Parts: sequence; C-alpha cells; structure tokens
Amino acid sequence: MPLTLHILGSGAGGGVPQWNCRCPICERARAGDPMVKARTQSSIAVTLDGARYLLINASPDIRQQMALLPALHPREGLRHTPLAAALVTNADVDHIAGLLSLRESEPFALYASAETQDALAQNGVFDVVNPTLVPRRTVALDVPVEPLPGLSVTLFAVPGKVALWQERGEPVVGETTGTTVGVLLKGEGRRIAYVPGCAEVTDAVRERLAGGDVLLFDGTVYEDDDMIRAGVGTKTGRRMGHVPMTGPEGSVARLTGTPLGRRIFVHINNTNPVLVEDSLENEAVRAAGWELAHDGMEITP
Repeated sequence: MPLTLHILGSGAGGGVPQWNCRCPICERARAGDPMVKARTQSSIAVTLDGARYLLINASPDIRQQMALLPALHPREGLRHTPLAAALVTNADVDHIAGLLSLRESEPFALYASAETQDALAQNGVFDVVNPTLVPRRTVALDVPVEPLPGLSVTLFAVPGKVALWQERGEPVVGETTGTTVGVLLKGEGRRIAYVPGCAEVTDAVRERLAGGDVLLFDGTVYEDDDMIRAGVGTKTGRRMGHVPMTGPEGSVARLTGTPLGRRIFVHINNTNPVLVEDSLENEAVRAAGWELAHDGMEITP
C-alpha cells in the first residue's frame, strides 16, 4: 500500500458551521447548501500499510472523525485501535483537545516538539491520557523520527505564536520556534508536507517545502481581515498566527514558483469566502493551482 493520507477534518477551530455563528457561510452550511460543505476541525491520519496509522493533530471532533473512517475502527478482540501514534503540531485547542477523547487505556505514542510537550505537561487534565500507556516522545526539530515502520517524520519550525490559552498580554507573532511546526512525511519514495498553521511564508519556509509531491498548507483566511469583514471578530489572520491566502505576502503569491506537486489548503476558517464553491474567491484560488481540502478526502501521492 502506498503512502496514504486521510483528511479527517479540514476546518479551522470551530469547524463549519461554527456552533454559535450565523455568518452567511455558516448559515448556508447549516442549511445543507451543496455549495458550502460542512467541515470538522483540523486533523489528518497517515498510513503506509493500512494497518497502523499516525494521527496528526487531535481535534475536538476526533471521535466523530474516527467513526466516519472505517480504517480507524477497532478490528481485533474487545479493545483495539489501528492508531499506533499521534503527533501534534502546536498546543492550539483545536489540535490537542481531542487527546482527551483518546483516554480509554489504549497504548499509542504521542509525539510533539519540546515546546508543545511542555504545554501539555503544564496542564494536568492531559494526564488522563495515561503516560504509562501513552509515552510522550519529544521530537527535536529537523531530526527525522519513525513513528510507523518505514514512515519518516521531520518537524520544522515555522513562524507562529503560542496557543491562545497560553497568551499573557500581547504575544509575539511570527517567531520561528518549536511552538508552531510543520511536518514533512516521507515514505515509499513520496513526500508530503503538512503545515496547518503558519504566520508568514518566509524564504526558509519556501526552501523547506520545495520539491514535495503534496503540500497541505494553512488556509485559515483568504484576506487578513476576513473575520472583521464578516462582522464576527476583531482579530486579523496574522494576529491569530495565520498568513492570508491573498496579497503580495500571501501564501498563493509567496509559493508561486516554488516547485511543488499538488497544493491543498487545509485549516479553513468558517469566515473564509473560498468555502463557497461558486464564489469568485474559490475560483481565484483554483485558478492559481490550489485545491481545497474537505473532510473525507484521501490523498495518495
């Protein structure tokens, strides 16, 4: 079986529709409009053999997401899971809260950068994921590890910020540390990059991503002020640690010319107009060579 990636959740925090939001996009999704797909919160699963899986980011929707993918169902005896390991790319609630749903005494390894492991250690609620059964393995940046046989995983720092729940005053946005990481996945001669959060597409980020077969990249906002335009928030995308798709410093422009195979936006916020499939914004992104991830999407490079 070739390297296979399943999009469990393609939305940003809150998903689409967000539980308390009546913006036009959420209302259309809630009404079942075929032009606006519902999306759960950001999470993917990767396998090389169809028997053992690496979960990357455990969203608050993880129970529902695993229920909808038969490959992740129990297969043997009374208790079993194909989940062999999990990895989280930062300490954002939409990436770690689902760990609390994986507390039923099932063994798997939990990988993260030193900064994210420290954040988990500082919050005692995560001890319900029994560390004697779920060892926490700190991953050094730029050093490959093998969470599944034959699957090489390398974490690399991207511009970001601390998680919202860790903020004390105005945070530094754009610092490149292990607080926010991208993931390079290599297996069966194929290469996938997963970067669900990134505050800026620097030259270093471009160099790191170049040559990949598939890029899954932060698609939270179309324009920096999406939430302000929608009237549902006061923060810009950059303040939240997310580079916009558009503009001269946006991801579409900055990654133009970077040698890549498929380019796919993930972690798409509920106010991003590209979610409306017949919108001009959606058309512009696709014309630039990008796809939009959706829940249930399967990727085999």
